[in-house]
Amino acid sequence: MAKTISHHQALIYIMVTMAGVDRAISDLELGRIGRIVQTLPAFKDFDPERLVHVAQECGEILSADGGLDAILGLIKQDLPAPLHECAYALAVEVAAVDLAVQATEIRFLAMLRDTFGLDKLTTAAIERGAQARLARI
Repeated sequence: MAKTISHHQALIYIMVTMAGVDRAISDLELGRIGRIVQTLPAFKDFDPERLVHVAQECGEILSADGGLDAILGLIKQDLPAPLHECAYALAVEVAAVDLAVQATEIRFLAMLRDTFGLDKLTTAAIERGAQARLARI
């Protein structure tokens, strides 16, 4: 099967989908996505000016019937295996940025875990790392 999206698009689709699973994308989530795209090594060859366009593409796919399944199919097909844990970590970062992970976000994380075949120990470590980074007194 031919590759249809880049790894950059796949990672952005994951973050945008995570931000939108609760039907409301917050400024905190948008800000986190923007910072991730500007700073993470996985995006070193990505033009940050394209972020809005790629996010809109994702939104269009999600708004269609079966959109979530389509997004999961694209990322499963086109995201290289070495970036599966990175993708899960980015989804966790977006979910946790507002310090309140909703049930819909937990369900999407489970879908990602299953899509990528990640084990529960690995995903628990990623989740705990996010909790530690975002801890406040």
